[in-house]
Amino acid sequence: MSNRAALAALHSQIRACRRCLEAGYWIAPGPVVHGVIGAKVMMIGQAPGITEAAVKRPFNAGAGKRLFQWLAEAGFDETESRATQYMTAITKCYPGKAKGGHGDRVPSKEEQALCRPWLDAEIALVNPSLIIPIGRLAIGLFFDTKLPLEKIVGTRLEDRGRVIIPLPHPSGASTWHNKPENRARVKKAIRLIARQREALGL
Repeated sequence: MSNRAALAALHSQIRACRRCLEAGYWIAPGPVVHGVIGAKVMMIGQAPGITEAAVKRPFNAGAGKRLFQWLAEAGFDETESRATQYMTAITKCYPGKAKGGHGDRVPSKEEQALCRPWLDAEIALVNPSLIIPIGRLAIGLFFDTKLPLEKIVGTRLEDRGRVIIPLPHPSGASTWHNKPENRARVKKAIRLIARQREALGL
């Protein structure tokens, strides 16, 4: 089986997955998977929002708009990125609204664990050169979760031959990236991403 066929099969398996449903979690309207084999860049978010779940397009709502504004500063075109890169999340289904009604619910540790094999399979099969974890949950896959974002955003690490450059969650509900000192950290992260894009010849 070719890598392209293997990725198509993996996407079919993810769409057919019922692990969370069987564990009592609501998964409607189903998983969001998007990307191509051979992508040099992989973006990993927390989970799809309701808009992303409805249109089956990752990073599609307001947070996605801000994300692609940041990436444009690093030299990435949104249309080209969506066509040539890989975009995924820790959990593939919309987790529903938070109990307080503000924003989306953070996937539970059990949901994250149930979905983790899919993410591991995506990373192994796509084998990206650059991973951009977006938001604290995704950042925690690669960085020490005891560290504050202030110590992480604006840095990079290498893991098994891959470069990892984190970004904060671009949600409009977040106040973190609105502070001047944190905006400077985001700018530094963008510069790191731009240099890595150039190194990859993108």
